[in-house]
Amino acid sequence: MSNDELWSFPCDFMFKAMAFANQNAEDHIVSIINNHVPGDYVPKLSPSKNGTYVAVTVTFKASSKEQLDKIYIAVNALDCVKVCL
Repeated sequence: MSNDELWSFPCDFMFKAMAFANQNAEDHIVSIINNHVPGDYVPKLSPSKNGTYVAVTVTFKASSKEQLDKIYIAVNALDCVKVCL
């Protein structure tokens, strides 16, 4: 089974990234997602134990693997983002 066969689009997708805290990463992440999937998103934020990082979670309706790839590439390119999950 190929990776493409694992997906069934459109689908609800939970995007998560770990970012440095206090850099408004959630605003940048939501802006990128909004460019690809327009909507009114309210990210869920979960700070790390020491407050150095924040997990940013945004759920949206994904329409294709290509769309997800573009979002991951753009978010991962942000200086404030440590890793996308």
